[in-house]
Amino acid sequence: MSALFIDNGIVVTMDEDRRVLEPGAVLVRDGRVAAVGEREEVARLAGDAQVIDAKNMAVIPGLIDSHGHAGHAMVKSLGAGDPQTWVDACLRIYAHGSDAAFWKAEARLAALERLKAGVTTSVSLFGGGTDLIRNDSPEYVLGYCDALDEVGLRSYVAMGPNRPPFPHTFTHLESGEHRSLGLTEQLNTVRDAARARPASGDARVQVCMVSPVFRPGEPGDTSSEAERNELINAVMSLRDELGVIYTQDGHREGSIALSRELGGIAPISLFSHSVDLTEEDMASAVERGVVIVHNPSAIMSIRGRCPVPELLDMGVNVVLGSDGAAPDRGYDMFRHMAQCMHYHRRHFRDASILPAGKVFEMATIDAARGLGRANELGSIEVGKRADIVLVDLFKPHLMPINMPVMRLAHFANAADVDTVIVDGEILMQGRKVTRLDERAALEDAQEQMERTIERNNLGATLQPSGGFWGVSRA
Repeated sequence: MSALFIDNGIVVTMDEDRRVLEPGAVLVRDGRVAAVGEREEVARLAGDAQVIDAKNMAVIPGLIDSHGHAGHAMVKSLGAGDPQTWVDACLRIYAHGSDAAFWKAEARLAALERLKAGVTTSVSLFGGGTDLIRNDSPEYVLGYCDALDEVGLRSYVAMGPNRPPFPHTFTHLESGEHRSLGLTEQLNTVRDAARARPASGDARVQVCMVSPVFRPGEPGDTSSEAERNELINAVMSLRDELGVIYTQDGHREGSIALSRELGGIAPISLFSHSVDLTEEDMASAVERGVVIVHNPSAIMSIRGRCPVPELLDMGVNVVLGSDGAAPDRGYDMFRHMAQCMHYHRRHFRDASILPAGKVFEMATIDAARGLGRANELGSIEVGKRADIVLVDLFKPHLMPINMPVMRLAHFANAADVDTVIVDGEILMQGRKVTRLDERAALEDAQEQMERTIERNNLGATLQPSGGFWGVSRA
């Protein structure tokens, strides 16, 4: 791997002093940051390194998306804004109407969207809609991970059991077989997948764990107390065995306190959404060191509010996630930064809430800390992995070039990302992807989704409902 000398950029280090070097330079050797500082100082060490001219560009740590969903990049906009129609389509596709080709196409599509948005690390549940995780066979998630490898980003793919009662039925399209799995069988799939993709600092793609969220008195939850206890105990035991990070999707109204009561909080626990929390929820997050993943652009953040400023003031690590890439949002973390600020400022009617610097931390160094990897990711510092993004500031909506963090958090978008580097490897430069044929990947995604729509008789979900044009609400 050749050395890289990133010269003459505005380096937003996100180091302990939050230094912004204007202009500055970064030297990368053997996949790690070898030097960062003033241009002349770093140039003396560069030798014959490949030079990247970063004039008029912000040089930032790779962005981290701490919560998303595998599968969702293919089902954007299904249902034309009707959440239940979209959820029903997801459940049908993920459990019964998807084959290995679908998951591989989705992996490439999602990774390309993230790459072109400057997201170098992500956490994605292998499914979604509600709690549905595709776990009837490790072949699907391992094929998904192989396809992610083709793009080269850093990814955690979360597997786990579905919500009780058991069993759950899946359809293996390739053979036509219907598979009915209980808790033990589902966890065996997770174990096999995680062992094939073990947690390792050098592995860019690895499998981690997720389990359903239980909420006191949740409408429609038919699981018993015994079933909930059995599931959480089994999940925590397997998580301890595998030594992976743990995540849950959709906390609200007493669920974090219940997770603590059930023993369902791991040493590294990322809990997404977390809206309308009780005082006991917030105290539990503080006591157990829970990382809250705020998803400001999600539908759940419309139906309830994540108390981000309050949690931060209590010492909780709050990070950002896209909840992408569907039904109505994508992987553009710049967009979610801006949404985060406006969301909470409107609530408090106070423009001082959540400064731009804080939300930028939430998508970089705070997120790295949430993953237990602040010693390697989240900032541009000597010895850390060289996950670096160059953002082109020489554009009308980002000019004049000053106050770079303000420009990035308020005004930038995914299309401004010029270059993406992971472990010192250039994965995109001048918006040209280096590892795979982008056009071929997009064409395959289109073909696979057309097949999926036809296979599952979901053509009606591509049409707007009656409440679409000329009305104030659907």
